[in-house]
Amino acid sequence: MTRLAALTQDQLNTEVMHARARTRMGRLPDYVPLLAKANPDWIAVWVQPLHGPTCAAGDVHQPFVLMSVVKPLLLVFLLEQLGQRAVFAHVGMDPSDQSFHSLSQLRADQGFPRNPMINSGAIALADLLPGRDGTSRCETFRQWLNQISGSQLVLNEPVLASVRSLPNEANRAIAHLLAESGHLRSVEAALDTYNQICCLSGTVEDLAKLGVVLAGGVGKFKPQNSPLTPQNLRIVNALMLTCGLYEFSGRFAVRVGLPTKSGVSGAMLSVVPGQGAIACYSPAIDAAGNSVAGLYLLEQLAQTLNLSIFG
Repeated sequence: MTRLAALTQDQLNTEVMHARARTRMGRLPDYVPLLAKANPDWIAVWVQPLHGPTCAAGDVHQPFVLMSVVKPLLLVFLLEQLGQRAVFAHVGMDPSDQSFHSLSQLRADQGFPRNPMINSGAIALADLLPGRDGTSRCETFRQWLNQISGSQLVLNEPVLASVRSLPNEANRAIAHLLAESGHLRSVEAALDTYNQICCLSGTVEDLAKLGVVLAGGVGKFKPQNSPLTPQNLRIVNALMLTCGLYEFSGRFAVRVGLPTKSGVSGAMLSVVPGQGAIACYSPAIDAAGNSVAGLYLLEQLAQTLNLSIFG
């Protein structure tokens, strides 16, 4: 039995009870109107070992949009479809010490995105998705994710409309700089694609199934599909560890030691390579855009079960 599979339901229930008390320490993201209407007390977690029983607790049936949690999934799709050389011609591999939507970081890097986990990198990669427009690109990507994982992601149209209702000047400025530096074919198509894939929605169960794929899951988690390329999975997990929580990534790697990605919706996904995945959702976030209760919960589970990849 792996360390992740050793988790008991009673242990998880206790950890969620303690984490729920921290939901009011964060704030709802007011820059997306519908996200600001979420219940800050929601908290859900789904622990899915590759082999062993599932443990879940909290508001597990509450759907949410992935937002930036989609970024490692976008990366692995493009690595599988296009290969490493094509992907990393448009995005780097280095951590950033600035915010996820920093234009100054992109300017300092002469228009070359620092990594795939920040907005500039993900917008550049969104423009590489196959399809004639944002809708067809998102649909191709959505179907692929559901096929390889057994998840049931859908596009959340109301949240997408809420995102589109905003000028989003930061992302638009990023996109124009990317285009000027030769890393976008179309500003409008790239932004629309990025907005749509960020509004893919599911539950913590769906997110955990996607995490299992990144952990190297096979069998029932990948019906009628060959395993993803191991080297591509190593790349994605490494970048999640070093860049997935933006400027908080280094501290989280020391304290928790798991490849992890967050989103401003309050979604969080941690991969336990070779063992499984932990998906969390709690919509109250900190100043860096990470779920407050989710961070606490993941740290507690990692320490209790000794899950750090560093032993």
